[in-house]
Amino acid sequence: MKLTIQNQNLELHYSGAIFWKNTNALLISDVHLGKIGHFRKNGLAIPKDAMYENFRRLDAVVTLYNPEKIYFLGDLFHSDYNLEFLLFADWIKNQTAKIILIEGNHDIIDKKNYIDLGISVLEELTESPFYFTHHPTIKESVINFCGHIHPGIKLKGKGKQFVKLSCFYVKENQIILPSFGMFTGNYYVSPAKNEQIYAIVDEEVVKIELE
Repeated sequence: MKLTIQNQNLELHYSGAIFWKNTNALLISDVHLGKIGHFRKNGLAIPKDAMYENFRRLDAVVTLYNPEKIYFLGDLFHSDYNLEFLLFADWIKNQTAKIILIEGNHDIIDKKNYIDLGISVLEELTESPFYFTHHPTIKESVINFCGHIHPGIKLKGKGKQFVKLSCFYVKENQIILPSFGMFTGNYYVSPAKNEQIYAIVDEEVVKIELE
């Protein structure tokens, strides 16, 4: 799904990422690496191979767009340093893009670990006409790109059935990205009439016509 906002060309990808074509930057939020390992450690029956799926998804979207910059908009990791950080360090070795992490509330791993990998760690970033944060934040005269809430939408069918979908939540001065990572859950939003929902349906992004 392609959008133009303030003369900037954006592409919403079904992975949950956004490609900002004008600056060749890839925006990704809420990967929550390490969460699968955390679940397994606490006895949940999740296959070990599942922890590699996030890396396969990252590889696919990076290969597609070949960005010069990758902005992770917070919660790159779910909690403490664990095996998946070593996998991430190996993944970074194969990347040519400049990588910036906008800190999220789950990003508690010592910054030095990221800096040693050549990753810049920031609390926020302004790159006109956009403003990048983890938590939804309004700042005058710029469009805020953020994550944190893992937006989703519930759609009701003609009967009593519902379908639940992850989505991009577009407000007047804000775009909230869906969670990129697996097993992260959604917060189901109730958009106002002047807001827009772009839902992820299989390998497609579709605009939902709101009543």
